[in-house]
Amino acid sequence: MSAASCLLTEDQFLCSICLDVFTDPVTIPCGHNFCNACITEHWNVNVQCQCPNCKEVFNYRPELRVNTFISEMAAQFRQSAQQKASSSSSEQHAAKPGEVPCDACTGTKLKALKSCLVCLVSYCETHLEPHLTMSGLKRHQLIDPVENLEGRMCTKHDKQLELFCKTDQVCVCILCTYSDHKTHDIVPLEEEYEGKKAELGKTETEIQQMIQKRRLKIDEIKHTVELSEEDADREIAEGVQVFTALKESVERSQAELINTIKETQRKTEKKAEGFIRELEQEISELKKRSTEVEQLSHSEDHLHLLQSFRTLNTAPPTKDWTGVRVSPPSHEGTVVRAVNQLEETLGKQMKKLFTEVELKRVQQSAVDVTLDPETAHPELILSDDGKQVNLGDVKKNLPDNPERFDTHAIVLAKQSFSSGRFYFEVQVKGKTEWTLGVVRESINRKGIIPLSPQDGSWTICLRNENEYKACAGPPVLLSLKSQPEKVGVFVDYEEGLVSFYDVKSAALIYSFTGCCFTEKLYPYFSPCFNAGGKNSAPLIISPVNHTE
Repeated sequence: MSAASCLLTEDQFLCSICLDVFTDPVTIPCGHNFCNACITEHWNVNVQCQCPNCKEVFNYRPELRVNTFISEMAAQFRQSAQQKASSSSSEQHAAKPGEVPCDACTGTKLKALKSCLVCLVSYCETHLEPHLTMSGLKRHQLIDPVENLEGRMCTKHDKQLELFCKTDQVCVCILCTYSDHKTHDIVPLEEEYEGKKAELGKTETEIQQMIQKRRLKIDEIKHTVELSEEDADREIAEGVQVFTALKESVERSQAELINTIKETQRKTEKKAEGFIRELEQEISELKKRSTEVEQLSHSEDHLHLLQSFRTLNTAPPTKDWTGVRVSPPSHEGTVVRAVNQLEETLGKQMKKLFTEVELKRVQQSAVDVTLDPETAHPELILSDDGKQVNLGDVKKNLPDNPERFDTHAIVLAKQSFSSGRFYFEVQVKGKTEWTLGVVRESINRKGIIPLSPQDGSWTICLRNENEYKACAGPPVLLSLKSQPEKVGVFVDYEEGLVSFYDVKSAALIYSFTGCCFTEKLYPYFSPCFNAGGKNSAPLIISPVNHTE
């Protein structure tokens, strides 16, 4: 038997239905062999009794009997495999907790190397060898070892789940397609696997995109928090500065009030001390005269008494104290006057401090502004960097494009703004006339141009060396404590606000409020005419140096 088995191939001991080594092999009339359970199940499902290999049809179901020869040969193959597993087990380690054990090992369970989806068994290296060498077993699908291979079997038919019902979205076996899923859309697992894998790839891409968006949102939120923290620190610093200044003013006024009251009290005490010294001096003189009179009254020398009587009989000269009073000083109204004066001082100081804080805040919206030569009046001279403009003596021959101003000495900035806040500063030192502000894009560029919000401009100007006006239509005459050397222009588009500041003194010059902006806004500059050289200094767009 052993010699004969060596001449046989391993494929001869595989059932063509289950593709595994025969279990209880039987031979049917056509001569082909199958596992007893496999051929029985096959004929139970199919109406005709037909050989799965040669397709011969039998009129009646043949009686099945075990093929003793094939059964013995199959048993010998199993024994040989177990011996190989036993001899190599010493070279492999036992399965540890969490590792999949070999289902074929009878003693110590070794670590499984692969699991077979056809056999539904996990094999160690030794027991896996038939699947790597036998041609029939080579067709089995091997995967990395997994547990619960029974879950890959149909619970109803005890067959491998190798198909997918797209109608019910479940995995089914071949026999399910003849029963519960007979009319359903059935595809191989591999086909559905590829489709679902592609969907998972798409889902993974979408998830990664969602993750990236959320990471960007986290960065955005963190950046917002950082900006908020910076704003909070800046507000705290400004608040401390304001309240420290106010506290110092209050403490200074309190000290002045106390010193005033104490000084009045000192004067009262000094006056009282003078009166007391005079009174004590007179008392001393009167006591001396009293002693002399008392001594004379006890004298028994008649002549001495009579001679001294005239001198001692009258009191020494003293001051009439009847009308003398030391009235306590009245402090009524002192505190009230001090508080009123403090209120006035604080009002001025607070206004100045708040303006300084406000200027610091608007300077955070500083933008880079340059002059646009396409809009400049032909007599204007612009610097190469676009930061300075003054009026020349010669009218240049330039194209009269629609953007250019042809009558007034005006130039606009290249930059326009249609949202948010922006701020820029212009040096006006040495000039006797100028106009600054912002205008809307559609402002008239030709002929006489009226300046007012109704006409699309929000500007202030200097005329006649010291006459400042807000071009509000009608103009508003401005009263300034000092002549600005640098003017800051701030615009809040959504708020409808245009404000002008004296940068050096941190004072608000004028504000247009309640404006309604519907177009792009352009910074506006006019150095005005030279006035015989008196106004020849340029307007200079200056970098913003944040106030301390």
